[in-house]
Amino acid sequence: MRIKIIRVAEGKQSTLSHLYIDGIFQCFLLEDKIRLVKIMKQTAIPTGEFYLTLNTWGGMNKTYANTYPVMHRGMIEIDGLPTFDAVYIHVGNTITQTAGCPLTGLSWIKKDGDFQVLQSREAYKIIYPKLLKVVQGTDKGILVENNFQF
Repeated sequence: MRIKIIRVAEGKQSTLSHLYIDGIFQCFLLEDKIRLVKIMKQTAIPTGEFYLTLNTWGGMNKTYANTYPVMHRGMIEIDGLPTFDAVYIHVGNTITQTAGCPLTGLSWIKKDGDFQVLQSREAYKIIYPKLLKVVQGTDKGILVENNFQF
């Protein structure tokens, strides 16, 4: 499987993306603003090729194991990022919840110049098993690119 995050729009402090698996749209992602100089927990991950890993030791694992006891096996982490650590694809709706991580959503709105994703938990339940399958396979690559459309 091949994973792509394609950024499609920028808000004042936010970035809206599409998540694709094998060329098929899965959900929207919300990240912080793209910055040339990283501000910790306020900057979108860089473009490039990285890989997915399963993080079973980070602090979010306990929360997600309690919230999603049947499916949770660890946090899906985007690894190999320069100057970024513990970047998970996870649940949340606004940039105040990203801390530099992509948040999942089935839809989005723009409010006061920034994007928000909606139905985040539902999106996460859909994509987590698919991303887990990728992490457990041999092709764990993820491509992040910009293709701003609006």
